[in-house]
Amino acid sequence: MATSECLDSKTLPSHRSVTLKRYAVTFLKVAAFFVGWALTTAITIPAKSPAVWRFFAELTPMLSMVLLTVVFILIEKRKVAVPIREHAGKGALVGLIVGIAWIGLAAGVLLATHQLTIAGGNMVQLPWLWMLSAFVNVVMQELLVRGYIYQLLKTNCNLPVAIVVSTALFTLMHGGAFEAGLLPVANVVSMCLFTTALYEAEETLLAPIMAHAVWNMVGGVILGGVSLADDYPSLFNMTPSANALLSGGSCKIEGSVVILLLNVVLTLAFAIAARRDTTMRQAAQA
Repeated sequence: MATSECLDSKTLPSHRSVTLKRYAVTFLKVAAFFVGWALTTAITIPAKSPAVWRFFAELTPMLSMVLLTVVFILIEKRKVAVPIREHAGKGALVGLIVGIAWIGLAAGVLLATHQLTIAGGNMVQLPWLWMLSAFVNVVMQELLVRGYIYQLLKTNCNLPVAIVVSTALFTLMHGGAFEAGLLPVANVVSMCLFTTALYEAEETLLAPIMAHAVWNMVGGVILGGVSLADDYPSLFNMTPSANALLSGGSCKIEGSVVILLLNVVLTLAFAIAARRDTTMRQAAQA
């Protein structure tokens, strides 16, 4: 017994040391990946057309994100992978349907209760290019939040660590929410948790990409109720009611408590679905 206890006392610190080292190396890789991507955001390509300029402003960091993802996955010797092709068809379809339902319910409830009203429209040149730019931006965000970094943390640490770090990154990318107040920040956090649960349930990055893209393209470029970069135009203008808690105030759709409740419900629904699928797979393997 004494020998066993002695071995255990020697083995435990060694195990902790290995774990701490793995965590340290993992977070150094995360930092290197993020810094490498961040450096490309300063690159701009001049263009006379605002729509063309914005497209290349979104395309450059997205291409950098794709390149860095490929390079870092190769460095990992493919031990870390970003699931895209598996379940791609079903995942993309589910993401599209969920995205339509998500923005449809959010905008529908707020418009039907007159918390938001449509106050005229705008002439937008090249609206299709603005929509494409919004889509490219979403691809970049999803690759950053739930791509290599998320998969690396999930593989080398655990799922909770991956969720916490990816949610923190997503929230920091939407820093304007901090200036708007606690509720907009809560909506950003709950949106990230919901799309993470959607990803885990569908097991392909295409699911959150499609849902997130529909939200930004319809809510931002068409309705003008979702905040994108300052230079993005919108086909319509939304005016909030005096009740900022329900209407979202200056943040419009993304500042409403209705969105927080909707995001929480969607998070729970897809988290339960993901848990159920995991249990079924484990039972099948047993």
